[in-house]
Amino acid sequence: MAFTTDKIRNIAITGHVATGKTTLVEHLLFAGGVISKAEPVESGRTVSDSLEEEINQKISIKTSLTHLVWEGVKINFLDTPGSADFAGEVVAALRVAESALVVVGAKAGVQIETIKTWRRLDGGNMPRMVFVNKMERDQADFKKVLEDLKARFNKPFVPICVPMGTGPDYRGVLNLIEEKAYFIPKAGEKETAADIPADQKSLIDDYRELLIESAAEGDDELLNKFFDAGTLSPDEVKKGISEGITNNKIVPVLCGASNLNSGVTALLDFIAQEAPTPAIHTEISKTGANAEETVTVNQEAPFSAFVFKTTIDQFSGQLSFLKVITGRLSADSDIINAREGKKGKSGKIYECQGKKLSEVSETCAGDLCVLAKLTVTHTNDTLHAADKAAAYPPLALPAPVHAVAVAAKVKKDEDKLAQLLQKVAEEDKTFQVSFNTETKETVIAGMGELQINMILSKIRDSQKIEIDTKIPQVAYRETITKQADSLYRHKKQTGGHGQFAEVSIQAKALPRGQYYSFENAIRGMAVSKGYIPGIEKGLHEAMEHGVLAGYPVMDVGVTLLDGKEHPVDSSEMAFKLASREALKAAMEKAGPVILEPVMRLSVFVEEQYMGDVLSDLSSRRGRVHGQDQLGGGIVEVRAEAPQAELLRYAIDLKAMTSGTGTFETEFDHYSPVQGKHAEDIIKAAKEGAAGAEGH
Repeated sequence: MAFTTDKIRNIAITGHVATGKTTLVEHLLFAGGVISKAEPVESGRTVSDSLEEEINQKISIKTSLTHLVWEGVKINFLDTPGSADFAGEVVAALRVAESALVVVGAKAGVQIETIKTWRRLDGGNMPRMVFVNKMERDQADFKKVLEDLKARFNKPFVPICVPMGTGPDYRGVLNLIEEKAYFIPKAGEKETAADIPADQKSLIDDYRELLIESAAEGDDELLNKFFDAGTLSPDEVKKGISEGITNNKIVPVLCGASNLNSGVTALLDFIAQEAPTPAIHTEISKTGANAEETVTVNQEAPFSAFVFKTTIDQFSGQLSFLKVITGRLSADSDIINAREGKKGKSGKIYECQGKKLSEVSETCAGDLCVLAKLTVTHTNDTLHAADKAAAYPPLALPAPVHAVAVAAKVKKDEDKLAQLLQKVAEEDKTFQVSFNTETKETVIAGMGELQINMILSKIRDSQKIEIDTKIPQVAYRETITKQADSLYRHKKQTGGHGQFAEVSIQAKALPRGQYYSFENAIRGMAVSKGYIPGIEKGLHEAMEHGVLAGYPVMDVGVTLLDGKEHPVDSSEMAFKLASREALKAAMEKAGPVILEPVMRLSVFVEEQYMGDVLSDLSSRRGRVHGQDQLGGGIVEVRAEAPQAELLRYAIDLKAMTSGTGTFETEFDHYSPVQGKHAEDIIKAAKEGAAGAEGH
């Protein structure tokens, strides 16, 4: 029997790398009776980290889906990676969860990836909780972390659990709602509720008042009662906290030491009782060319689902991870892929416990499940029943920041390498593969050096393919800066019919981004209309290779001023050749320049590295547009810089900031290159062309 929508919770577990997310999930599964023993990450046997690369690196690189049942509620956990290199996994998890559990270290507090995740949560106005982990560590400080959170983020933070002692003196947690103590259990045992020790009563009193005030803030009716009576009952506190988190008015804070199996029971109680249900989740579905409707998770409506993840399993083949948005899905149901418009069968339905799949007969709106061998189905697809069309928007993934040109060392391996890279790109939508027809390079791009290196290492090791890598060539462009006229006559006589065409044109610069325009200003019938398409073809051919370095030309407007034709020797081909040469001649006189792609940057760094980062951006011909203090010593630098200067920035920034700095980037515009930089680009292009001819 499937869990109904109100008995489901979807929680994305997020946070900076090494905050203990996977260890926490392992102990939650142990507490929920899913596993008989919680394994340490170092063992390579945790439920979440099952990939060989994860076991070797001791970090999560994919979001792992697990679940347990607590107090009759099914809780789906999406354990996400903490490294910026795998940010796409976080985006997918947040898309299908109703709330996030942000894990922070009791010593480190808020870190850069915590801040970036918080910005994503704010962007979707998503409910969230905080779990302060590693309370048993030296220099752990719950109050300091709480103040850190308040200083950085404009939200009311409400302690639900507080620690009994910290560091070596840590003994367990106090649940302020239940007014119970949970002492650190013995190794291999689970937590049990106990009465609050006498020496902790004052601690309860200190935080309890804040809890009641925060609960009142979550509900208008409770707020009035609080003002009248000065307090609330335990049930009213629960109601206020539940409403507060669902409406994203408050952020509950819990704590523990996941490594010691401490704090997990109170956390599970809170999630099962107070965390939002899938009923709060909405999607925008396209119903026509410009028509949209808001769809709320509803188990009574016809079936629809969103595919948020795809993996290729060596035994099961392609696995499609779904969030059911509306209705119910039964095994072997008729389903339609909205993108393909094709009808098919769902086949067997599975729920996921790490890498282990178990079959279920049905799943309900709000739940997460897995379908196997839907070969035409990909990440971002919508599946729906025949009687209810739907089309949900794709994941809003960050743009890649690190690119590498790759080639198989042995020519016979090239096709196999291309297939393997495409397979990875299907599984990981932040990993992109493209073939640059200008540079004749296969370019792969991703979120960082770690992600790229792990992908290539896996291919090398598993497929025994040797891969050469290098910095990719930049896609430069050429344009003109002035207006110029030219006349070109194409004339050729080789027995029988000859070739004749004459065109007179004027070329001018267009505003950046307009690419091309054409105007036929010939008066009369100097050139027949039938030859005009040939003239335009010639202009397009001329724009494929500029006159400075052979790069594609953009932002050029051409006016056809005049021309001549021959009654016998003229043809579309002759006019194409004439217009091509005419435009080349005009461009040479019209102040040709090289254009380079310029990227927009957001760099996230700790204040102590600001001087180095700003100096480095200046050396890369960058322009800083502004800085935003994100609180607690983290700064976002907004800048722009030429793409050519950023090809190794992912590596260099990490080196400059001791591994803490991250950045996001996207294409902004093309800009003229002047002086020595332009000379170097032209020289390199000519040397490359000469080298290619030599081969």
